[in-house]
Amino acid sequence: VQLQASGGGLVQAGGSLRLSCVASGIRFSSYGMGWYRQAPGKQRELVARISYGGSANYADSVKGRFTVSRDNDKNTVYLQMNSLKPEDTAVYYCNTWPGTKSWAKGTQVTVSS
Repeated sequence: VQLQASGGGLVQAGGSLRLSCVASGIRFSSYGMGWYRQAPGKQRELVARISYGGSANYADSVKGRFTVSRDNDKNTVYLQMNSLKPEDTAVYYCNTWPGTKSWAKGTQVTVSS
């Protein structure tokens, strides 16, 4: 299984970023997918998930600001992040949900105040 996340970067507070994650080695359309993040000194947390049928759910901390979507033809899951805050700074990962595969390298998101 390979999960390649990209799209991170440095952005000012209030800005936007769009993360992408291409999955291979799995039957992508049969899996729920999640976006997770880990800030320095903190545990990894699930911030958004989308079922194989397209139903989305969000952590309270990002609700109304982040939108998760998927394109099963491209084996890709996206995370649109708007109104970014410094507390969103973290390494962002994608993985299957529920239950995760091996963790791949994530993408760094840094939000400056």
